[in-house]
Amino acid sequence: MSMACDFLKECGVFYVLTLNGDFPAGRPFGAVMEHEGDLYISTGDMKDVYKQLKLNPNMQIIAQKPGSRSWLRIDGIASECTDMVIKEKMLDECPSVQRNFPDATAMHYVVFKIKIVECKWS
Repeated sequence: MSMACDFLKECGVFYVLTLNGDFPAGRPFGAVMEHEGDLYISTGDMKDVYKQLKLNPNMQIIAQKPGSRSWLRIDGIASECTDMVIKEKMLDECPSVQRNFPDATAMHYVVFKIKIVECKWS
């Protein structure tokens, strides 16, 4: 999975897609990390993406490298991660997250573990 995580980091921005009722919902993300073969993303528990992933954990991540035709698509299943070690690691590896969440115990700070079902790229 390291190649997929590296690809997402190189892109800078990738898109997380969830279901909003009967319709897809996508939004840009920039923070991602890998731990023991799983991807992790972070968000706030007051955002729609959080509510949508809690209601239906099936999700997709898509990305394209700027200035190229190289792309990545990941189908996954999200589960909320409450492990403080993982939450702290996300803050360490993705300093941009610290703008909204100064530490692992910050109110509204959530990390999702993404279990990879399928990963394709070109």
